[in-house]
Amino acid sequence: MPAAILSETAPVDKSNDRVQRMFGEIAPRYDFLNHLLSLNIDRYWRWRTTRIVKPEGDRPILDLCTGTGDLALAFDRAAGQKVKITGSDFCPEMLDLARVKGAKLGVNDHIEWIEADAQALPFPSDTYQIVSVAFGLRNVADTDQGLREMVRVCAPGGRVAVLEFTTPRWQPLRGLYGWYFRNVLPKIGQTLMRNNSAAYEYLPQSVGQFYEYEELTQRMEAAGLSDVKFYPFTFGVATLYVGRKVEK
Repeated sequence: MPAAILSETAPVDKSNDRVQRMFGEIAPRYDFLNHLLSLNIDRYWRWRTTRIVKPEGDRPILDLCTGTGDLALAFDRAAGQKVKITGSDFCPEMLDLARVKGAKLGVNDHIEWIEADAQALPFPSDTYQIVSVAFGLRNVADTDQGLREMVRVCAPGGRVAVLEFTTPRWQPLRGLYGWYFRNVLPKIGQTLMRNNSAAYEYLPQSVGQFYEYEELTQRMEAAGLSDVKFYPFTFGVATLYVGRKVEK
């Protein structure tokens, strides 16, 4: 079932310029507010992602729309800091924070932070054992192109992992969640993180209009993945989708 309960009539503006400007504005307090609004559950979601999609062998890992680098760093811990990891994002302000985080942890010798558009990745095909994105695919202007690029750079037999917000399917949680996302979260976000792009009004709109569950699974399959499965987290507030690139 589509997430119509959260959607708006007009399509949300996901143009590159708007999204890049918006995340640049909120970058300084992005981590603080994410952890506050999720009660730190977002840390658990990333940890569980690295357990379901465990690093295997020595092939590198790519994390797209990495933001301040939390999922890339989680994969680094899961791999025992023995695998080359690239975190990419097209917002330089976010990447600056990721580099600071990596420097504090002493991992920037094997984690590379690169500015890149998820729709036109500057990475070679058939390279990465895992290509991941957390809470970023819905911000890519062309979802299908983003998925095709993820599959292209993934190694044959490798895995593509998408962690994204979803709408709980069960009532009354579905209704309560929709009410919170529409009425409470935007006010808290805009109060604590003043910005000119209404970032925390954009959040419920982008979630409500994005593909979820079987819809996103089908798009991942159309992009070239097989055996796509999804794993709802925390009653369906977030969902992890995992598919494997067909071996040649």
